[in-house]
Amino acid sequence: MNKHKLNIVLVEPQIPQNTGNISRTCAVTGAALHMIEPFGFTIDDKKLKRAGLDYWDKLDIYYYKDMEEFFQKNEGEFYYFTTKGRKVHSDAQYPEDKNVYIVFGREDKGLPEELLYANPDSCVRIPMRNDLRSLNLSNSVAIAVYEVLRQWDYPDLGREGKLTKYTWD
Repeated sequence: MNKHKLNIVLVEPQIPQNTGNISRTCAVTGAALHMIEPFGFTIDDKKLKRAGLDYWDKLDIYYYKDMEEFFQKNEGEFYYFTTKGRKVHSDAQYPEDKNVYIVFGREDKGLPEELLYANPDSCVRIPMRNDLRSLNLSNSVAIAVYEVLRQWDYPDLGREGKLTKYTWD
């Protein structure tokens, strides 16, 4: 059973460095990582491990053979990040009293069109220039994660700085 309120879902991730960076974001924020096959790399890929550094033991990660299995095993509020979304990600309200899943598609294709058409009110986008295709996946995930956490007032995250050598006047 999933114990996390904030969940990052990667549908068929293709680039190990992106997934490694995203895993690190999950570890430092307490979010769970859900990965839906097929992957464009093997889980023991050196690039994946290097990008995640030494945070793998602090990460809760779940694997699924396909989207059907993922949806059978999880319930809550789902937000589909896509350049085609009608609503800006920061205008969405992410409920604190439910599990929230922020879902991202493949780096080269995004999320399946049928999923987006079936859930138009849950599709959100990160604003960017219209003449460019998209942001890097790991950057998009970080933007989304911190917007959800901002709305929740950063639960269980340190709000105090750790500056030890200098003082601020």
